[in-house]
Amino acid sequence: MKKGQQSKRKRQSISSNAFVDLWSVQCAECFKWRLIPTEEEFEEIRSKFSEDPFFCSKKPGVSCDDPADIERDETRTWAIHKPGIPKTPSGFKRTLVMRRDLSKMDCYYDAPNGKKLRALTDVSKFLDKFPEYKKNISPADFSFTSPKLV
Repeated sequence: MKKGQQSKRKRQSISSNAFVDLWSVQCAECFKWRLIPTEEEFEEIRSKFSEDPFFCSKKPGVSCDDPADIERDETRTWAIHKPGIPKTPSGFKRTLVMRRDLSKMDCYYDAPNGKKLRALTDVSKFLDKFPEYKKNISPADFSFTSPKLV
């Protein structure tokens, strides 16, 4: 195997789609985990969690007295997001990619035109190159913060 091929193989990652099969949030009162049906709903909760914490009662027919929807255990790799990460702008797709060694996840955005944005500098360059997006988004609408793996 050539040296260049070996380097490329080491850099390969595994898409989060192969790993993320459930979205959940923790109740700020009882600390039980509640399943969230969609990534979009999860992002909405996450983006406002600091000013509007999640409580079990926000799920219809659920209270803190009910058992947790899921327990944190060793059967899964848990990716714990920081609160306040902005909701992904409309038309963009936020993707988390697990590194092959499972040490962390890398974050990037797919723009509506297919361009991959891997850092805030990419977002600024993208907005300069495609000013029509500046009306609706700014670099503050993006976060490349990776979740903590536990």
